[in-house]
Amino acid sequence: MYSLRISPEKLARMIDHTNLKPFSTKKNINKLCVEALEYNFAAVCVSSNHVSFCKEILKKSEVDLAAVVGFPLGACTSKTKAFETAEAVQNGANEIDMVMDIGSFREGNYFAVGNDIAQVVQSANGVCVKVIFETGFLTDDQIVKACEISKNSGAHYVKTSTGFGPMGAFHDHIVLMRQAVGKDLGVKAAGGIRDARTAVRLINAGADRLGASAGVTIVNQLSKIIEEGGWFLTSEDKPENIYSWGAADLKKQPKDVYDFYIQKSKDFKKS
Repeated sequence: MYSLRISPEKLARMIDHTNLKPFSTKKNINKLCVEALEYNFAAVCVSSNHVSFCKEILKKSEVDLAAVVGFPLGACTSKTKAFETAEAVQNGANEIDMVMDIGSFREGNYFAVGNDIAQVVQSANGVCVKVIFETGFLTDDQIVKACEISKNSGAHYVKTSTGFGPMGAFHDHIVLMRQAVGKDLGVKAAGGIRDARTAVRLINAGADRLGASAGVTIVNQLSKIIEEGGWFLTSEDKPENIYSWGAADLKKQPKDVYDFYIQKSKDFKKS
């Protein structure tokens, strides 16, 4: 599982340093950008109202600027998402993390979902577009279908979650998404990534990018482990930290999805 060893510097270049808290102030966002510059993270990921502010801080660096669109529900109209995308790009964003139309997807209106993504891709005008599925609302088969729609609609990445949903990033979801998109699209793991072990595990599972607010902690942990001559032992892993076979909460998940993960849990325990 940990066959791929990675340096702290390379890991940093795979992290989107993130602050999407609704109560974040300019002081908080400035700190995010300063940390991104210090650690040379791949990008900062912020709400669209912070894009212009971040652009001024990051403009002479290698750090990209990602703006979320339709966040966190994905339930606004396609025109709204397209407008938010165009404005974010105009203000300096060079990556867009959009939330998929989850409701339309779950009712089987795949045309609407694809059109929603395609409108954002068109408005992004060549800028990288990542599609957030919120995998905690989807079964494995639905995740594969969402990958197919995203790929056919011109997206550049598929992404697990917003961090506000019932589940975060899980190893088996990343494996599934990587298999579904092949080498054509990137895969971003996001949600609940707080330590170096989890980060390395997800990269080994197939993630190209990690979305995390704990980027500094993650990189510092990995640096310390390597300095002490250590690495990760798979024997130390606990199944509940690797596999998403546990349902989140019936109050937070659609019943069919909750039932799917309950059954997945039973099947896992039998194996």
